[in-house]
Amino acid sequence: MNKPRVVLGMSGGVDSSVAGYLLKQQGYDVVGVTMKVWPQDCISRAEDKCCGPSAIADARGVAHSLGIPHYVVDESEQFEKLVIDYFAAEYQAGRTPNPCVMCNEKLKFGNLWAKAHALGAEFIATGHYAIIEHHADHAVLRKGRDPRKDQSYFLFSLRQKQLQRALCPLGEMSKPQIREIARTLGLKVADKVDSQEICFVPGNDYKAFLKTHFADNEKQFHPGSIYDKNGNFLAKHDGIEMFTIGQRKGLPGGSPKPLYVIDVDPATSSVIVGDAEDLVCDEFEVNNVNWLESAPLHDPREISVKIRYAHPGAGATLFPGENGAARIRLHEPQRAITPGQAAVFYDGDRVLGGGWICRQQAAVAA
Repeated sequence: MNKPRVVLGMSGGVDSSVAGYLLKQQGYDVVGVTMKVWPQDCISRAEDKCCGPSAIADARGVAHSLGIPHYVVDESEQFEKLVIDYFAAEYQAGRTPNPCVMCNEKLKFGNLWAKAHALGAEFIATGHYAIIEHHADHAVLRKGRDPRKDQSYFLFSLRQKQLQRALCPLGEMSKPQIREIARTLGLKVADKVDSQEICFVPGNDYKAFLKTHFADNEKQFHPGSIYDKNGNFLAKHDGIEMFTIGQRKGLPGGSPKPLYVIDVDPATSSVIVGDAEDLVCDEFEVNNVNWLESAPLHDPREISVKIRYAHPGAGATLFPGENGAARIRLHEPQRAITPGQAAVFYDGDRVLGGGWICRQQAAVAA
């Protein structure tokens, strides 16, 4: 007996392509959907991206090879509002955004559900390297089996209802296995290079992207001053949007030690710099915590926390707070804990939840 219908998000890459094959092998009725997230001028801005015209053509070709229907849905307006505007606003607020998390929550497992429901689908599937276990009344998110490709970090903000209707068929597999399956199937995307960039930022130059975005939306950068940690004026800058915690480039010279951005204060448009050791801390706070447990945590708990996607994880004690807040006390200090980035909580390979790192008040007032 065939399993239920599933809408598969197809980016034109090898991962989502093989995900379609695996779902068919498991008996699902698969419908491929590619989200068009750029307006009509995307050819000049996203030709080689997962949302560009060539990606749509690749996804359509793979769907034909697999014998599954394929649709393109226009989410450009919502992508602009929910992802790109968020991306720009976070930099204006002195934070460093994580657009992939927002895209997953708001679009891939959010808005796309209405399209999936209209197509009679019970699940949405993607090519993420993560494991989702389905139980009678809840779902559990776990790390992907291949630690080099695990993408559970990017799914922490999904709500239980989203997780319960999500499928990630690649979670138990490694990238070489995926490429080998694609070669065996004769898919032309078998050796397609993985994108290492934010899909809507050409050349991975977010500063150039912000200049264009602000100009198009009549928004302004926030210029101000650069100070050392003792409050001494060092130089002017053209906008706090150009700086993120841990950054070295674009800072004034003449210091006996390398300087790093240690704080960005949107209230005064100030950038605070210090030494490498000033980037290290052992405690931070998060807000807007999303718990994937059946009930939010109330008591302190020993966890492992990832403070950014490429972070290996660090032991910590989690102290749940009120109104979606929590405090994380690290067992060993970590470097460059960056406001705006996600801190994701793990118990072994199980994702407990996560939140957004808050800005801590600077040690010195500019």
